Amino acid sequence: MANNFFGITDIGRQRDNNEDTFIAQKSGDGNFIIACVIDGVGGYVGGEVAADIARECILEQLSYIAGDVVPLLVNTINIANQKIYDKKKTDKQLENMACVLTLAVIDIQNNQFYYAHVGDTRLYLLRDHTLIKISKDHSFVGFLEDSGRLTEEAAMDHPKRNEINKALGFNPEISKDPDFVETGHSPFLPGDTLLVCSDGLTDLVDKSLITAILTGSDSIEEKGKRLIDAANSKGGKDNVTVALVQNDKAPRQHSATRPATAVAKVTDEIVDPLAQPKLPDGPATIPVRQKSNRGSMIVLFILLALALAGFLWQFWLNYQLKQNPVKTYVTHVKVKNAQEIKLQDTINKLKGKTLILSAADYPEPIVLTDSLHIDGDSLYIKAKGNILFKRDSLYHGPALTLAATCKFIVLDSVAFEGFKITITTHNDALVLKHVVFNNCEAPVQTSYSFPANKQVSGRLFGGMFKIDSLPGSKNQESGIKKK
Repeated sequence: MANNFFGITDIGRQRDNNEDTFIAQKSGDGNFIIACVIDGVGGYVGGEVAADIARECILEQLSYIAGDVVPLLVNTINIANQKIYDKKKTDKQLENMACVLTLAVIDIQNNQFYYAHVGDTRLYLLRDHTLIKISKDHSFVGFLEDSGRLTEEAAMDHPKRNEINKALGFNPEISKDPDFVETGHSPFLPGDTLLVCSDGLTDLVDKSLITAILTGSDSIEEKGKRLIDAANSKGGKDNVTVALVQNDKAPRQHSATRPATAVAKVTDEIVDPLAQPKLPDGPATIPVRQKSNRGSMIVLFILLALALAGFLWQFWLNYQLKQNPVKTYVTHVKVKNAQEIKLQDTINKLKGKTLILSAADYPEPIVLTDSLHIDGDSLYIKAKGNILFKRDSLYHGPALTLAATCKFIVLDSVAFEGFKITITTHNDALVLKHVVFNNCEAPVQTSYSFPANKQVSGRLFGGMFKIDSLPGSKNQESGIKKK
């Protein structure tokens, strides 16, 4: 799979700086290819800063990809949006910065790709020499083009073609709008090519020329460079960026098989289709052997007997079902969300003994569909800001499960809501600091290990935990402040 992805960006012919950036590389675990084009919104100070923030956030969040990919992409874009918005608040010169992006994650091994998109960068799929536009432009002119009200040529020349209605960095609460981020996934078959590009390409180069370049015999690097050159040759009015990914597996081809029947001999004789067929040489009449009806009667009798037996069998089965109705059970399949996948992976790969949970990374409650497992001997989990763990409506297990090997686990300033059993632990491994339990039936369930065949004496002291009361803190009453 070497050389099956490539990215390139160019300042163009009329701009003084490049507000575009891109990603074209494998994920940290090596199982996926990330192709992304990010365009700093033109005309605003700091567009390139916003693009760089988004790029770094994507690489950080997608270093490990597992589970349901689309929610992970949406969560990554939400985090990038929040980081851009937070940066704007700290620097007055950047208060108008924003960016748009198209992010694709490709699973070559399983022939699939997933994408998330905001703005007027674009995603195309080339299959069988046909270029298909996958993403939709989040702009008025883009809507007119996608709905067929404007031709491609008219949209490219429209005076408002660069006015967008969605971007990252303007609204800190895009996660509350389920339609803000456009998402999808599709098969990525052997021979397919994905193109992610900025509007610096599609505002100047039409679909037919892009298709001609992508279907050529050049290498993927040369195709990327030819797309840049095509935009610059038409004026290069904007920064131009492309990212390409090819599924370079050999397409499956099925060889044709010859029919088993003999091939008729070709002659020069003209055949009349209305003529009676020729009989082979021989007697003028062909004797016909009369068959006895006895065999037919036997077959008919056997068929009737089988039909009667089948009817009686079905009648007996229906009777048994009425007497002993079959019970059906519905099994709910757990599908972990991106937040808990990310958090469990962080716990598993943590090299130190301290884990900081920041509200900037988890602005919304962390909804758990399964228990988070802690296996190390010691770990300090500290929350900065409001970190709330909530139970998914279909989940009835604990929020945290501490292994028997744990010796010293500290939870500091986190909150839990709605769990029947919140934390399961062993012996005296758990330490709580300013932890809140809202509507939790059993906050902590502890198992103690004792040696076999030994007498045990002692007492479990309920006073090992105390109720904290911090002056002026409303969170001690409600668990966490809802935004």
